[in-house]
Amino acid sequence: MKRTSVDQLNQGPVYLVDDDEAIIDAISFLMDSYGYPIITFNSGEQFLEKVDLSQPGCVILDARMPGLAGPQVQQLLCQAKSPLAIIFLTGHGDVPMAVDAFKNGAFDFFQKPVQGSVLSQSIAKGLAYSERQHWKLKHQALINTLSEREAQIFQLIIAGNTNKQMANELCVAIRTIEVHRAKLMTKLGVSNLAELVKLAPLLADKSES
Repeated sequence: MKRTSVDQLNQGPVYLVDDDEAIIDAISFLMDSYGYPIITFNSGEQFLEKVDLSQPGCVILDARMPGLAGPQVQQLLCQAKSPLAIIFLTGHGDVPMAVDAFKNGAFDFFQKPVQGSVLSQSIAKGLAYSERQHWKLKHQALINTLSEREAQIFQLIIAGNTNKQMANELCVAIRTIEVHRAKLMTKLGVSNLAELVKLAPLLADKSES
């Protein structure tokens, strides 16, 4: 009977990238017992070629592999702005590597062998984190499509201004405000003020490009 991790709230793809078949077999068997079927790859190159890096999920990376090693794969995931949660596995107690991994956004770092219960809990939390990252990246991209005026109106809306107050502030007709307001909400895929306010923290991160 499969065991379910306590924090297993978000089920998504879990990848394992390792050149050691014995490790692949052991972790795949162990994590399957916790309800996590593992998609395996023998190299970083194969993983990057086959996986949609824009989608949420969790990847368990061997730190040392022929070809692209774990840190190199992590660097490419960062460059791709992937929401994947990265869990490192290493056969060596390499503290500097662990420090660098966390600095570059790794979710967790373990030395082989790792306990099944510990790894499964990390996967569960990693999947939840990845879902949040995916949501953030998706909506940040939408916010970056706003024009300067739409972003300005967004800021005025979340500051509590009415359409009339915004029209007075910007010296435009109320109808102009209504058009911009409707357009920005359509761009962001929201239908009410509550949904718009939820996106407010991302406005400060709007791309300068």
